[in-house]
Amino acid sequence: MTRTEKLALGSVAVGTLVLGIKTLAWAMTGSVALLSDAAESIVNVATAVAAFLAVRLAARPADDDHPFGHHKAEYFSAVLEGVLIVVAAVFILNEAWQGLRAPQMLDAPWQGLGVNLLASVVNAVWCWVLLRAARRYRSPALQADGKHLLSDVVSSVGVTIGVVAAVLTGWAWLDPALAAVVALNILWSGWTVVRSSVGGLMDESVPDSDLSAMREVISTNAYGAVEAHDLRARHAGSATFVEFHLVVPGEMTVEAAHEICDRLEEALKAEILGARVTIHVEPDHKAKHTGIVVL
Repeated sequence: MTRTEKLALGSVAVGTLVLGIKTLAWAMTGSVALLSDAAESIVNVATAVAAFLAVRLAARPADDDHPFGHHKAEYFSAVLEGVLIVVAAVFILNEAWQGLRAPQMLDAPWQGLGVNLLASVVNAVWCWVLLRAARRYRSPALQADGKHLLSDVVSSVGVTIGVVAAVLTGWAWLDPALAAVVALNILWSGWTVVRSSVGGLMDESVPDSDLSAMREVISTNAYGAVEAHDLRARHAGSATFVEFHLVVPGEMTVEAAHEICDRLEEALKAEILGARVTIHVEPDHKAKHTGIVVL
């Protein structure tokens, strides 16, 4: 089992633990806001399971049916997570509306808040672990899971503040009103996750900063060639597909051109985690004089 798979499986365990703690906090208080917090944890568990399955599938090597690998499987998990987040937000909005129509004071609020705070601490620690690992392993599934947990932590802090305010002021309507605010925050989180994942499925280009770094690597390591042009790159899960044309002198041998390509491929892989490089070699009369200048 890879490190990424272990982290995804850990999210299932942590999500289940946090769900149990938050459900206990809601049962102790009857708070609609704490119920909204617990409902989001149900989504956390469901999406953690989906992320684990997606990461396992994405780790499979290329085969005859999938010659470019299974990297994009993680994006499907992230899209599912975004959809489930929206479903959770709709459920919470309905509960908030019912609570606003008939607001009630809370039972044992301080004990319930203490229990909920424990869940928030667990979530915050695991969120930090996931986001750090997502950057290191370039995993969309772990990144989506980590961002969702981050929104959950922010929501929990807001819920805690709101419930405390409701208890201190005696304004029972604050509890369901805060649940509605939490739902709107969750909706925004869901949209962000879906937007990022759809971009990956649609083969969006990598950011300009990444392209600039690639150009610099090519320019520095393509000595012996004339120029490089038509650079394109896209992310697919943990892999980054890089393609460009390399112009070499017309009299250069195939062996010499191949050596330059090998050097460029090694340099790009050293710079970009998970790079998959494709180089199209062309003779010098194909030069465009507008591409990457070889140093």
